[in-house]
Amino acid sequence: MNDDNTSPPTIFVLSGSLGASGEQLVRKVLAQFQGDGALVKICPRIHHREQIETIVAKAGQGSSIIVNTMVNEELSQILMKLAQEQQVVVVDIVRSLLDHLSTLLGQQPMGKPGLYRQLHGSYFKRIEAIEFTLAHDDGKNAQGWSEAEIVLAGVSRVGKTPLSLYLSMLGWKVANIPLMKNVRPRSEFFQLDRRRMVGLTIDPSQLRYHRKYRERRLKGVNLPNYVDLVSLYEEIDEVARMLKREGIKLIDVTNKPIETSADEVVELVNRRLNSEVAP
Repeated sequence: MNDDNTSPPTIFVLSGSLGASGEQLVRKVLAQFQGDGALVKICPRIHHREQIETIVAKAGQGSSIIVNTMVNEELSQILMKLAQEQQVVVVDIVRSLLDHLSTLLGQQPMGKPGLYRQLHGSYFKRIEAIEFTLAHDDGKNAQGWSEAEIVLAGVSRVGKTPLSLYLSMLGWKVANIPLMKNVRPRSEFFQLDRRRMVGLTIDPSQLRYHRKYRERRLKGVNLPNYVDLVSLYEEIDEVARMLKREGIKLIDVTNKPIETSADEVVELVNRRLNSEVAP
């Protein structure tokens, strides 16, 4: 390993899968040291000798070490051989544990990357769904709306965000889009798959209750007609008519538990996906 004082040291984390667990461990250890520390470079999906050769060559050019989390024994041996030739230090954080567990359990490891993620796929699916839903809450990131499995649309305070988050915890990637009276939605809205879109409507009196609560929290912000009951009737009616014109089905969330609304949304989307042809 060559010394290079012009740049921070680099820690290459090699993985046959995504490298998330190795990165987490390295960063946890780095937190014990003061200063800027080191640059952590994740090298995921290592399946071929050529990939290892490239990484070892880069590591040999500066002040670097390699952290190996690959479970494939053949690739790990290739890494050790190449690193020794380049005088690069390799820390293998999996091999010792594999050897001890092999003795303890009387089995040989399968050597397949990503098995943990496969075994716990539903957990990771929920995490990805929650992250997607948070990133596409309240009309954010319109360029990603088309990737949503469910799109909720409706007026302000109809309950889009809590319902979206509940659905995401069930594993659905959800985007929610606020709609306003006399304001045309963004062009991306009209390009979405109608089968995945659900409009939310609500009794104006209940909407007024929700908005008055929010108005109190905003403390003095001037919101004309925000809680005026006549205006709310007009707003809800106009948005509902626009959604119907666009072929978007509505569900009424008035006085419904979030679980009931979620069941209705999922049932509606699944029914339309199974019975209607994609546009």
